[in-house]
Amino acid sequence: MPGDSPFSYAVYRVVPHVDRGERINVGVVLFSRPIDYLAARTSLDEDRLAALWPGVDAAEIRPHLNAIERIARGDVDAGPIAALDTTARFHWLVAPSSTIIQPSAVHTGMCGEPEAELDALFASLVGRPK
Repeated sequence: MPGDSPFSYAVYRVVPHVDRGERINVGVVLFSRPIDYLAARTSLDEDRLAALWPGVDAAEIRPHLNAIERIARGDVDAGPIAALDTTARFHWLVAPSSTIIQPSAVHTGMCGEPEAELDALFASLVGRPK
C-alpha cells in the first residue's frame, strides 16, 4: 500500500517461574525508523498473574512496565536511556535484561498508521481472548 512504512515490534511477557515456561503477555513496543515512531503499551492482568504466581505483589511489577512506556516516549525524567534517539531506545527496550519481564523476539511488518497498528497488536496479543 502507498504510504506504508516498515515497523518492528516485540511483545513483553511476565514470566512468573522461568523453569515452568509459563508467561503472561503484558505489553507491546512498536518502532518504525522511517517515520521516527516509537511507543509502548502495557497492561497487567492481576487475576491472570495471581493464577500463575500466587502471592505475587503486582505493585512491584507495575513500575517496571510503566518504565518501558516512559522510555519509549523519551520522557525527560525517565533516565539516560530515555534520552537516546528512537533507534537506540528501541534496541535497549527489546534487549533481554530481566528474568521476570522479558521481550519476545522482534517481529516486522508494514503499516500506514503505527498508532493504529500498536492498538491492534496490543488488543490481539495482550488483551484477553474472547
